This record gives sequence, structure tokens and C-alpha cells, in this order.
Amino acid sequence: MLSEITPVLLTFNESANISRTLSALTWAKDIVVVDSGSTDETLSILSQYAQVRVFNRPFDTHGNQWRYATQETGVTTKWILRLDADYEVTEALRRELARLDPDGEFDGYRIAFDYAIFGRKLVSSLYPPNTVLLRTGRFSVWDKGHTEAWRVEGPVKSLKGSITHDDRKSVEQWMTSQARYMRREFGHLRSEGSGLRAWLRRAPPLMPLAIFVYCLFGKGLILNGRAGMFYALQRSVAESTLSLMVLDEMLRAKKEKHSERVRNSVI
Repeated sequence: MLSEITPVLLTFNESANISRTLSALTWAKDIVVVDSGSTDETLSILSQYAQVRVFNRPFDTHGNQWRYATQETGVTTKWILRLDADYEVTEALRRELARLDPDGEFDGYRIAFDYAIFGRKLVSSLYPPNTVLLRTGRFSVWDKGHTEAWRVEGPVKSLKGSITHDDRKSVEQWMTSQARYMRREFGHLRSEGSGLRAWLRRAPPLMPLAIFVYCLFGKGLILNGRAGMFYALQRSVAESTLSLMVLDEMLRAKKEKHSERVRNSVI
């Protein structure tokens, strides 16, 4: 099966991660990378891997970027493995992929994630399993919130092996990305429905507080010490960014309503 899989990645200033990710893909005969204008050492690192084909496309949305990466880069294998630049395919997963039948009954495979902070594996995370191994031509992708959503046309099976998520970019880079992501998530919040998650997000500061407590105690990350605290704070800061956007809209609306009343009273 390995010869029928093309790993596909998106990159933007991933010099802190990309070498580890590619080092776990030495089995792949072809790797597609779509870069959106990296200014660090990412492109230089990519050039050191003979099986990597680099494409450059200015980023607009995740959905558009992934459609281009999976449909317009000349992938010839029967399967694609969609990866972030901070994903590492474990040896156990590689062995499992090798045993799969490329012409079997499934159109996708769901894979679980181990979350790590600077190489230290966490006891758990909020990161859900995801369908990242897809039969070429049997899926679609579209924008959803700050990221994208995927639909596989046929049956999907879960694998036992895992991928390690270990983002080692600086906190400054992470916070810049989160501000951008949460701006898109804020646009999606209006259509998120009326569930508990949406309600907490629309009632600042409930979600940041809830997510911090849940990560540390509900998910047991207190057992990981500083690494667990780091993760819990990351998630809380991300939700705090969204809460600030919600409050900003509320305050601006209130100010506008007050100004409207003043104008009407003058008239």
C-alpha cells in the first residue's frame, strides 16, 4: 500500500517542524507540499528532500488550499495522506499502512492523534481522530469555521496506529495564527447552532474558563505538569481570543444603538 500513498502537506513558516515530519515519510516516493509564502527556512529544508514537490499558492482559505493541493498538483497514486506540517507518522502507523489493500472496500481511513508538547506526549487532548487517508477522487473539501471540512463518498474505517501532533513553533507565531483562525471561527459562530459549545462561546468568559478547567482536570492534563499546563493555557487563550471578538461586537452594537437613540432624540 505504501507505494500507492502520496502525503500532501500545507506549509507556512514551518521550519521548526517540517524536518521531523518529512523524516517520518522516507517511505513515500512522492510528497506534495503547497507553501503559502514562507519567509523562514521552510523552503530551504524542503529542497533537501528529493521526493518532495513544492508548489506555491497564496493562502486564501483552507478549503481552497486543500482542493488545490489534492486535485491540481498531479497526484498519481490511488491514495493521499493529508498532513499538517507538525504531524509525525508513527512507526506503528507506517506498518499498518503497509498492510492495507489499496483496492479494498474503504474510501477513507480515520486515524487518532497523540498530542505532544516539545516531544513530551500528553495523556490526552481535545484533538479528535480524523479521516486523513483518502482514496483519490472519492472525497470533497470545503471551508468550515477557521479550518475546513471533508466528506468521503464511501465507507470509512478506523486504524489502530496514530499520528503524533507536536507543534514547536514559537508562542508568538502560534498567537498570530490563532488570531487569524479565530477571526474566521467568529464568522462561523453565528451559524454554529444552539448547543452547549455555541452557548458557552456566546457568553464570555465562560468558554475560556470552562476549557481550561476541563483540560487540566477533565482530560487529566494536570498529570503532565508544565506540558499539560501549556496545552490548557493554549486552548484557553484561543477561546479567549474568540471571546474578545464576541464582546467587541456586543460593545460596538450597544454603542451604535445608543448613538442611534441620541440622533433620534435630536430629530
